[in-house]
Amino acid sequence: MTQHQASVLVLTLVTALAAPHINEAGLRQQRSVNQQAARQNTLDAEWLERVLEIKDGSVVGEIGAGDGELTVLIARAVRPSGRVLSNELNAERVKTIGAAAAASGLTNVTLVQGASAETRFPDQCCDAIYMRDVYHHFDDPPAMNASILRSLKPGGYLGIIDFTPPPTPGSENPPGHRGEDNHHGITAATLVQEVKAAGFEIVTAATEDRAVKLVARRPR
Repeated sequence: MTQHQASVLVLTLVTALAAPHINEAGLRQQRSVNQQAARQNTLDAEWLERVLEIKDGSVVGEIGAGDGELTVLIARAVRPSGRVLSNELNAERVKTIGAAAAASGLTNVTLVQGASAETRFPDQCCDAIYMRDVYHHFDDPPAMNASILRSLKPGGYLGIIDFTPPPTPGSENPPGHRGEDNHHGITAATLVQEVKAAGFEIVTAATEDRAVKLVARRPR
């Protein structure tokens, strides 16, 4: 055996011995990430239920539901007598949301293929509408906000969870560019201004670290 062959053999043995430990560390890290995400989902759902007065029998819409984590939690909160209209632009994700609802034994989730500037919910159908980390992606906030307003019953609530851009001068971009690197997000002040311009009454708006939370209401 040459010196090179011996070196390769040693390296192969070391790698083989270390692989289980590396894989185990990776699995532990992934479990930790999943647990953190689950905790955040629970916290966000509890906040939405409280501030939007979501309860047994409520009809609630979600804009940009992603993989459906919040849809499932809110659907449980409204119980079988209520309903969640779960909206998503991506057709594959719409299927994922449906699968998540089915896996959770839920029959009170209506899947809605989203659009960039409208909810595609019926007029005055919802007691509350919410979104998480979605608003800053709107290309046409006035049109989307007007559609949300129409979809809410009089007195219905809007809840928005989002985040501010990085804290650098001039970091907030106009609509259509708020998802770009180094400008990703929206400030609470801009959010309030745009939502109020659509005809909503602002209930509360707050920023903590980079988290932005806004609650608004359609006038009665």
